[in-house]
Order: sequence, then structure tokens, then C-alpha cells
Amino acid sequence: MFKLDHDTFTVHVFSDGEVKVDCGGPFGLVPRMLWSRYQTPDANHMLPMCLNNLLIQAHGKNILVDVGLGSKLTPKMEAQWQLTHPNGTLIEGLARVGLKPADIDLVINTHLHADHAAGNTILGEGGQILPTFPNAEHVVQRREYEDAMRPNERTAATYIAANFEPLIKNGQMRLLEEDTEIMPGIWGVVTPGHTPGHMSVVIDSGGDHLLFTCDLATYAVHFEKLGWMTAYDVEPLVTLETKRKWQQWAWETNGIIIFPHDVTLMAARLSQDEAGKPKLIPLTEAEGACYS
Repeated sequence: MFKLDHDTFTVHVFSDGEVKVDCGGPFGLVPRMLWSRYQTPDANHMLPMCLNNLLIQAHGKNILVDVGLGSKLTPKMEAQWQLTHPNGTLIEGLARVGLKPADIDLVINTHLHADHAAGNTILGEGGQILPTFPNAEHVVQRREYEDAMRPNERTAATYIAANFEPLIKNGQMRLLEEDTEIMPGIWGVVTPGHTPGHMSVVIDSGGDHLLFTCDLATYAVHFEKLGWMTAYDVEPLVTLETKRKWQQWAWETNGIIIFPHDVTLMAARLSQDEAGKPKLIPLTEAEGACYS
């Protein structure tokens, strides 16, 4: 678990498990001799990816950013994902800080891919689809929702209506139009490339700045290196230019950056190496981070 305390907000990072994916997914056209300096595949050429989700506590509210794969997967689907829970589930993480699903006030869906949004809903005893967080408003970009409701041959396997459509029908999901201050100091900002409607989350409070990249930068190294994109990105050249913008933001603000899937580097600030190239510096306990 990772925790960051500030005068006006607290941020926890809880994992909803780890999955394994083929090496070609996270690194696409990047040669193995380059990316293997940063991530180590197993004997089957699979790479681990954690499913990080944020709990932001601010303004007397409990706010989740993304919700992982949740509990609806069949045994076959869990095997396909190679899903394990070395640090427990998101729900178990919330319990460790004294929260139940009913205590969540807001869920921010950065996008609607299954590994980020399947945890929105659960299976009831009678097989019906129910909200996991019954008292929470959910938000997502309108463009993301529209794309999810019209999947194509490439996206149909990850845009699953049961993960979000019931929330639309019962009035629990609000569609955002472009960059939105969702609560004071907490912004959903459109960061296209992974999907056209992909959203990252920015906290701007008292001169402190934090960016949850979500899949703008799947692994931390994707944020360092503009030319490294995943094979999952729908618009990879858009991803490149979006990263350029947010690299500049990271330099100008000295903001904390949190990544969604990196098993070795969860939180960092952006600096430069001796050659003036972008270099991530891990966030330390001396800077207020708590790792446990």
C-alpha cells in the first residue's frame, strides 16, 4: 500500500491484483533489448502488471479512481488474465483503512477497459448486475462511454457493457464533457491516445500537484520516453503528443506522478539526467510517502 498525506487530502494506492500480459502488449514496437532493462519477463515471455487504484480522501468525501477487475470474472477469465492477489483486492484494501463499499461517495473511471472498470459492478445472489459502490456517483468522459457502447473487433473484448451500462440506467453515472473540475482541486483531464476519451486525474491543492497518469503511461518508463507506446494504444501518435504536454507539466510543477500498472515504480517526480533527458526519481518517505 502507498499513502500520501497532505493538509487538504490523503491519497492511498490500492492494488486490485496482478495480471500477466504478453511482452508485445506493453512495449509494441520497442525492441526487447531496450525495454528489458526496465521490466523482466517470465519464462513464458509474460510481463506482470499490477492494477493500481486511488482512494482520495478530500472535502469529507471518499473518492475512488478506477476499480480494477473486480469479482465478476469466471474461472476461465481469471486464468486468461493470470490474475493473482498478492496484496489483496481493492475491497480488502479499503477495509484496511476502515471503509466499506457503501462508504464510497464518488468513482472516477479514467476509461472503461475491463482492467480499470469491471469492478464498478458485482453479481448479486440471483445473478443480477449490481453496483459495487451503491452510494457512489460515477463519472467518465462522454466520448469514452460512446466508444465503449460501440465497440469494434479490436475493442469488444475489453468494453463490456455489464461494467458500466447498469450505472447509466440507474442514474449513477454522469458523463463528462472534456476537462472537468470534479471536486475542488480534483480534475479529470482528457489525455487521449490510449483511447480518444481516456482521462487522467490531477490534484492541485495548496501549490502541491499530483497526476495519476492511468494508461497515458502504463509503466513508468512510458512517461520518461515519449516514443515508447503500448500496442494497446488506439492512437499511438496522439499518445506521444499527450505525453509531451504532461512531461512539461511535470517539470513545471515538480508534481508527483502515479502509474497504474508498474510493479517496480509506483510514484515518482520527473527530473533530468546528465544529458538533459527525462528521468524519473522515485518518491521517498522523506517526501511524505508511506510504503507498507
